[in-house]
Amino acid sequence: MDASGLILGRAASLIARRLLQGESIVVVNAEKSLVTGSRSQVIAHFTAARARGSVRSGPHYPRYPDRIFRRTVRGMLPHLKSRGKVAFRRLEVHIGVPDAFKGTATETLEGARARPTVRPSITLEEVTRLLGARV
Repeated sequence: MDASGLILGRAASLIARRLLQGESIVVVNAEKSLVTGSRSQVIAHFTAARARGSVRSGPHYPRYPDRIFRRTVRGMLPHLKSRGKVAFRRLEVHIGVPDAFKGTATETLEGARARPTVRPSITLEEVTRLLGARV
């Protein structure tokens, strides 16, 4: 599944539903997914999430786009129950397209496609660069 041009939250909810139905899903180009909202609010949200808690006891919030995408999907699964854990294990998320998946047909989620808006969306890659990730 190709995540480029998809809204992060909408894609995560659709992927979570399909994982619970028993599908195995591989997501490529996670860094090209979009986060909607004003740029300052999005950056403030992710910065606050990283700063929350302590290093020792958590909660531990990721910095890289593939891990943020996985965590977003995890938040939409019952990840503390066994069926949610099993479903979460069937998810793979990659930055870019790995060599193993080059040349294969990718699918997209039309329900999560970003619509043209007045305010431009910010990509997950831009957010993670501001968090300190080297993507």
